[in-house]
Amino acid sequence: MTAGIVNLRALLAPKPHDHGGEGTILAHRVFARGGGTGAEFIDLAVLPPGTSIGRHRHGHDHETYVVLDGSGVMYRDGEEFRVGAGDVVVNAPFGEHGLRNDSDADLTLLVFEEAGHDDPDS
Repeated sequence: MTAGIVNLRALLAPKPHDHGGEGTILAHRVFARGGGTGAEFIDLAVLPPGTSIGRHRHGHDHETYVVLDGSGVMYRDGEEFRVGAGDVVVNAPFGEHGLRNDSDADLTLLVFEEAGHDDPDS
């Protein structure tokens, strides 16, 4: 490997039952904010076939899923819909969301979280 180049897939670690989901996904926190503005964190996540990020809620933050490869079923605030490579899904503050890989291939995504307001009506 060339000096200074890291392949993120080599850094992925198992996360069993992420947010109560099925199976074990793989993830790596690419970035964590140490103060200031912008993203709180950026995660790379790989959901092998048959795994999921369980339905869950966050507080005042905005969490965005960017599907890089693969496909699956997204749940967001009472609605299920298909997502695939290139799709960007914004999960609203205090909203419920989850993602299931129902395909035969890995589903790879980036997860961005940005701090929001403490007021759920803002």
